[in-house]
Amino acid sequence: MSLIDAWVAPAAGQKMVKQQVDLGPLGSDEVEVQVEHCGLCHSDLSMLNNDWGFAQYPAVLGHEAVGRVVEVGTGAKGLKVGQRVGIGWTAGSCMHCRPCKSGDQHLCAQAQPTIAGHRGGFASRVRSHWAWAVPIPDALPAADAGPLLCGGITVFNPIMMHARPMSRVGIVGIGGLGHMGVKFAAAYGCEVTAFTSSERKFDEARGFGAHRVVATRDPGAVRQLAGSLDLLVVTTNVALDWDAMLGTLAPNGRMHVVGAVLEPIPVTVFPLIMKQGCVSASPTGSPVAIEDMLAFAARHQVLPTTEHFPMSQINTAFERLHEGKARYRIVLDADF
Repeated sequence: MSLIDAWVAPAAGQKMVKQQVDLGPLGSDEVEVQVEHCGLCHSDLSMLNNDWGFAQYPAVLGHEAVGRVVEVGTGAKGLKVGQRVGIGWTAGSCMHCRPCKSGDQHLCAQAQPTIAGHRGGFASRVRSHWAWAVPIPDALPAADAGPLLCGGITVFNPIMMHARPMSRVGIVGIGGLGHMGVKFAAAYGCEVTAFTSSERKFDEARGFGAHRVVATRDPGAVRQLAGSLDLLVVTTNVALDWDAMLGTLAPNGRMHVVGAVLEPIPVTVFPLIMKQGCVSASPTGSPVAIEDMLAFAARHQVLPTTEHFPMSQINTAFERLHEGKARYRIVLDADF
C-alpha cells in the first residue's frame, strides 16, 4: 500500500495535521509495518522544532514504532507477514561500508534516520530496510516496547560497553532516558547512583532501582562522591557542573554522554590524566545490539514507565512533552 494516513508537521514548530501520504513503491529490501503504537521521544520534539538543523518538512515524525509486518520486499530476509517488529531511530544503512560490515550499522555515514528524509511512525504504516525492523519478543508487552527502540538502546549500549555487573554506575537525569538507564543498570547488577535536579523524583528513582539519589544542584552532595564511580552516563541535554561530574569518576572511570548537549563541554584535562579517565559518547545501537537489549528487557522485565494517548491527540501529547510533564515516556496508540 503506497497511500497511508499520517500526522504531518508542515513546517518547524507547527502543529501536526492528519493527511494522506504517498510512500511510493516498496523497495526490494524494505518491509512495511502497520503501526500499532509509537513512542514520543524528545528527539521528535527537537526535530519538530529543527533544533539540530537537519529536519526536512513536511515531516512525519515518530521513530519508536511497533507493529505487524504487512508487506515484505522481494529482497527482504528473515521477516514474514504478521510478525511483530519495531523500528527505531534508523530505518536503513548502506550495508557495504566498513562500519556496516563490522556490525556497527548505526555508525554508517549513509544511515537513514527514520524521521529525516523518510516518513516516520506517526502514521498508519511505516517502512524500513529489513535489517532495521527488529522482532519484538513475545514476553514484552507491545504497547510499552516502543521507547526501548530509541531511548532504551541509547542507555543500554554504554552500560553493556563500559560496565560490569559489579560496576558503580551513575545516571545523570531521571527523565525519559535516565529512568530506563537506572532500570537497566540495576537489572545488570550494578550499584546505581541517580542524579536529578528534581527532589520530587528521589523516591521514584529509588523505585526504578537506584541505590542512592543525589541532587545535581547540591555541590556538596556531588563532591562527596568524588572518585567513586566507574561509569557516569549523562542523559540530560543541559549544561552541568562538568568539573564536579568528572570529579565523581574513579580511576579508569568514564563519563559517557548520550544526551544531545548542544553547548561545548569543557574538560579539565590534568585531573583526567591523573586518574586515567575518559569522556565518550554514543548514539543508539546496531540491529543486533537492539535485539540484545530487547532480549535483556524481556528476561528481566525492564520496561519504560509510560503514559498513553490516542495518536489523534498527538498535538496534546507534544505539548505535554514540551512542558516537561511526561512521566516518563509517552506512547501514542494508533487510532486511524
